[in-house]
Amino acid sequence: MSGLKTKAIHSGQEPDPVTGAVITPIYQTTTFAQPAPGQHKGYEYSRTGNPTRTVLETVLADMEDGAHGFCFASGSAALATLAFALLRPGDHVIVGDDVYGGTYRFLDKVLSNFGVDMDFIDMADPASFEAVRRDTTRMVFLESPTNPLLKLTDLEALIGFAKKHGLISVVDNTFATPYLQQPLTLGADIVLHSMTKYIGGHSDVVGGALILKTDKYREAIAFHQNSIGATPDPFACWLTLRGLKTLGVRMEAHCKNAMEIAQFLEAHPKVEDVIYPGLPSHPQHALAKKQMAAFGGMISLRIKGGKAETDAFFKKLQYFTLAESLGGIESLVEIPAVMTHAAIEPEIRARLGITDNLVRVSVGIEDVEDLKADLDRALGGGRAKSAAA
Repeated sequence: MSGLKTKAIHSGQEPDPVTGAVITPIYQTTTFAQPAPGQHKGYEYSRTGNPTRTVLETVLADMEDGAHGFCFASGSAALATLAFALLRPGDHVIVGDDVYGGTYRFLDKVLSNFGVDMDFIDMADPASFEAVRRDTTRMVFLESPTNPLLKLTDLEALIGFAKKHGLISVVDNTFATPYLQQPLTLGADIVLHSMTKYIGGHSDVVGGALILKTDKYREAIAFHQNSIGATPDPFACWLTLRGLKTLGVRMEAHCKNAMEIAQFLEAHPKVEDVIYPGLPSHPQHALAKKQMAAFGGMISLRIKGGKAETDAFFKKLQYFTLAESLGGIESLVEIPAVMTHAAIEPEIRARLGITDNLVRVSVGIEDVEDLKADLDRALGGGRAKSAAA
């Protein structure tokens, strides 16, 4: 069986038989000639299918050990298509309680208007699964690690629970990527990705994906992908393919830098606490070692003092850019409470621990000493003082 780096470069990709082009072409066309009415050579209209998109969908399915891949214009579009394809009024969904703010917004503010009920629970506690299950429960949806609190779900336990009760299990694998974690190999039914993040990897393309373990939901997803039409254009698919080829080497660099920075921050006197699955202090460190190949490129931290100190921190950064999104080669920081998770009600954010001094860090692949020096300077030079002492 080929390794993931090899799959990313070669799966579904061969030199063009006509021109010999090594790289998959951008089939920048809306429509395709047909030899006769109602007959086509596999493609008829680019919303329904496009050769560039087909290659991307094939690679993603292969890397996640899935049977089918489907690409969308964004991760949110993938989620919406999934919901409208597989859920009906009266269905109940169990959801992780600290999912991405955009996911929460769609589920709580949009999907609920279509008669779908949901409970948001702490997926880190397996006992909570059974506590909220109903006869109408249809699906479990989770992130692992979560955004932004980096909590983990025991995937084997969750998937076992779902199988026991005949539920659809969906794992948002955006933070881990197939390079670090493969939920389908553990028995999950569907994996979701925001390809905007690590898969694209260069902060220049927006996209989403669903990868299915078997044929079971293929027809429903394909029908709704075409009917809703929130599909990526050929150039977006090509950019994502280009980024995907270097996913392995990028993730290794992200993980290496993140581990070193997490250790640095944990020892910094101006930092209240650091959340990173690779640290022994993380309450699920053992689980992370069990189900992930490495610990990822995302860190969350709380700055001592509160909002004023946190605001001052952002103003002093040089290499870390204050911006939403994550997973690019450049380092980013943000405050979830007022940025990516602002759609979540304040009382819920407070209960979850998404505080005004919680900073989410997307660690890039720059020289790690430059990144540590930048953080130290923005925090007030605590490292230098410690060294002098």
